[in-house]
Amino acid sequence: MNFRLKTSKDTGERLNSLQASTGLTWNILSRIALSLSLQDPSMPGLVENKNGVDIHRNAMTGENDYVYKALIRQHAQRNVSDEEYFPDLFNAHIERGMILLENEYKHAGNYEKLLQNLIGMGS
Repeated sequence: MNFRLKTSKDTGERLNSLQASTGLTWNILSRIALSLSLQDPSMPGLVENKNGVDIHRNAMTGENDYVYKALIRQHAQRNVSDEEYFPDLFNAHIERGMILLENEYKHAGNYEKLLQNLIGMGS
C-alpha cells in the first residue's frame, strides 16, 4: 500500500500559486481539484512527470480515505485496486482538477468570487 504521491511540477506550482492567492492550504485546494475533476466523466491521464509537491495519503484523505476511494471507483465505473487508487488515479484527478481550479480562479479574478462560483457549481 502506497502512502505518498508526488504531483507534477506544474501542479506543484499551481498549488503554491493558488495557496498564496487564496490562503487555502494545499490539501484543501487538492480536494477541491479532485471534486472538479470527478465532474468530468472521462478518465484523466496518469501523471508521468512527478517533480512537484510530495503529498502523504493521510494528510490528504485522513479518516475519509474510504469515501475518496469510493468516489474514484464510482467515477471509473469499475473496481479499483488500492495501488491504482492511490497514488495513480488520485494523482491523475488532482492533476486535471488543478488545471480546472486555476482556470476558475483566473475567470473569477479573486478569492471571494471563486468561492461563490464553486458554491454555485454545487447547486
